[in-house]
Amino acid sequence: MGTSAIEAQGLTKHFRHTVAVDDLTFSVESGRVTGFLGPNGAGKTTTMRLILGLDAPSSGSATVFGDRYVDVAEPLRTVGALLNARAVHPSRTAAAHLLCLAQAAGMSARRVDTVLGMVGLSDVAGKKAGTFSLGMSQRLGIAAALLGDPPVLIFDEPVNGLDPEGIRWIRTLMRALAAEGRTVLVSSHLMSEMALTSDHLLVVGRGRLIADSPMTEFIDRHDRRVVRVRTDHERALIPLLSAEGAHVQSEKDGSLTVTGLESGQIGVLAASCRAALAELTPVRGSLEDVFMDVTRDVVDYGVSS
Repeated sequence: MGTSAIEAQGLTKHFRHTVAVDDLTFSVESGRVTGFLGPNGAGKTTTMRLILGLDAPSSGSATVFGDRYVDVAEPLRTVGALLNARAVHPSRTAAAHLLCLAQAAGMSARRVDTVLGMVGLSDVAGKKAGTFSLGMSQRLGIAAALLGDPPVLIFDEPVNGLDPEGIRWIRTLMRALAAEGRTVLVSSHLMSEMALTSDHLLVVGRGRLIADSPMTEFIDRHDRRVVRVRTDHERALIPLLSAEGAHVQSEKDGSLTVTGLESGQIGVLAASCRAALAELTPVRGSLEDVFMDVTRDVVDYGVSS
């Protein structure tokens, strides 16, 4: 088990009549990548801003190693953050932008060259940030976050604008940083990527905490227990499955998708009506499937069907 670097206790933020963050209590441990998930408007970015002292909480607290971020003696050497990749003066070159940050924090100019190399921007160090694509801007923002070699990293949607190679790169980087014992908190809407990257999940909806658990535990706990069944005796088996409370759906390939019963229970029912089974396969839900189910009732901007 790692050490908690980020702590939120009863963290709450009101914007007039809107509750953006509602009594959040959680910790983010070192040595692992923690995925911060939630629908649009769930309060993820606001929570990150509260941790970084960019917004003041209405009540509760957010601390880094026990201190409010505004009280941290060397902030850039303690926390590296990427919240807005475009928050760079467009007329400054990539190198000049990072050099300004380095000098303000008393860092060597050599560190600028190091982080530019780490993010693959050495060849465009002299180009103006305003000419960068979103993907290049993300890389520059990540370079800024890494500048102070901090033990805590906070990334808000870091893969936006990145091509497949860039997405794999940031995934590898985050896991490497966690393997070094650092604390990595990352939000993303790409569920498939979070499934590959995160060890632990924080899930919020309408500002409230929905889940705080390891990735595998979150999926196992909320999975709908789907089983794929193939049989030539559908007419005999389907009524038995339905009577036991299962939801049965016929698929185009001739199989049945059964939700609500374990494979063993289905096998017993099939045997009772002498229905030979050609396939009986439990199908583990994806992070995206489980996430959609868990957050279904807390989506502010859904599409009606």
